[in-house]
Order: sequence, then C-alpha cells, then structure tokens
Amino acid sequence: MTTSDPQPPSKRVAVVTGAGSGIGRDASLSLLGDGFDVVLSGRRRAALDETAELARGLTGETHIVASDVRDPDDVTRLFEETAATFGRLDFLFNNAGNFGSRTLLEDVPYEEWRATLDTNLTGAFLCTQAAFKMMKSQQPMGGRIVNNGSISAHAPRPNAVGYTASKHGMTGLTKQAALDGRKYDIACGQIDIGNAAVRDHGLPDEEHMNVKHVGEAVLYMAKLPLGANVLFMTIMATKMPFVGRG
Repeated sequence: MTTSDPQPPSKRVAVVTGAGSGIGRDASLSLLGDGFDVVLSGRRRAALDETAELARGLTGETHIVASDVRDPDDVTRLFEETAATFGRLDFLFNNAGNFGSRTLLEDVPYEEWRATLDTNLTGAFLCTQAAFKMMKSQQPMGGRIVNNGSISAHAPRPNAVGYTASKHGMTGLTKQAALDGRKYDIACGQIDIGNAAVRDHGLPDEEHMNVKHVGEAVLYMAKLPLGANVLFMTIMATKMPFVGRG
C-alpha cells in the first residue's frame, strides 16, 4: 500500500472550455488568481477577450483559443496550441454547455437535440480524449479533469430532455475517465452545480448562490494532489429546493 502523491509540476496549466462567461469565466479567474496559466476556450472571441481583460493583474498567464468543442478539428487545435504555448496540461475543466429551449419532449426538434448532446457530452468526450493523450505523455505524467455535471444529472427540470440526458451521460463519462485514467495518474471528477446567479432557467423564485463560489469549488478540486480525488461534488444554494420536498 502506498499513499505517496505523484510529483507535481513546477508550473500548472489549465484549459477551460466555455470560458467567455458565467461559470467558465469565474473558474478561469479563480485558477489564474492561484497561479495557474489558463487557456481560455470558447466560440466567441470577444467574450474570451473580456475574460482575459478581467484577469489582468492576476498571477497566471492567459492564452485564448476560439474553438467549438463540437468540432473534432477545433478540439485538436485547442490542445495543440496548449502544448505549443505552455508545454503541458495539468487541469481540464469541461464546462462548455448548451441548455437548449424549454420545449415539450414530444416537440423538441432533432437539430436541437443534436446540438445539446454534441456540445454537452460529445464535446466533453473529445476534450477528455485529447487531454488523456497529453497528460499520459508529459513529464511529470498525469493531470486532472473536472466535468461540469449539473444537478440535472440527478433530478431533471421539466421540458429539458436534451440537457438532462446529456448530463446523465456526463456522469458515465466521468466514471469511465476516472477508471481509465488511473494508470496514467489522471484523476477525473464531476461538479454538479445548482442555481448560480449567472443562470436563468425560468425559475426566478428559487434561491440562487453567487457564481464565485462555484469558481472557488472548481479551484479546490483543481489543487488537490493527484493521489486524491473528489469524484462528485454538489454545490448549490442552501435553500434551493433539491433535497426533499417543500
């Protein structure tokens, strides 16, 4: 039996998808404030520029890669640029997501179903696959992946079939990556997030928490030594109606 942790690198590098707003932005700023160099990824270059501007004066460096996680070529380019710019990858936050419209299950267009699944699940798979290839071949070997799961991975909202299905699938991806990453010192976990102030799912009467607490939770998971892992974390407003009734 051993409890030793793999030797950490002298400089930590992260990739955050969906870094141009909301949870991705706050997670990026939390990581940068703790000294991580962060590759900011998302489809909208202007939004990524705003995140980078907010990071001015923080400890870590930023690098922007405008990319779409649904596109395998874009994902390949994202990780190639990460390697060329920083030389390694220590942390991936699979955060890019698409809630879709609040449409009756029987009326959801096929194109919307595909767009939601492709962004939330296939995109996370493609990024995880690329991260595995980098993390297992670098020295020191290993790294950490955190997937944005959502409370919808446990309990669905009405009229959100694509989002709910994708987040249940994310749980399977998390478990498989945690298992298959062991031999490479790759840890994988999932953060299931409740109502944060940046989100509006048409439920204004429910309690919300400040999104900065989500960024801080992601940073906590990112900083763990590779010998320890938070497999699943749920963070939510204390009074959010999720546990029990009433």
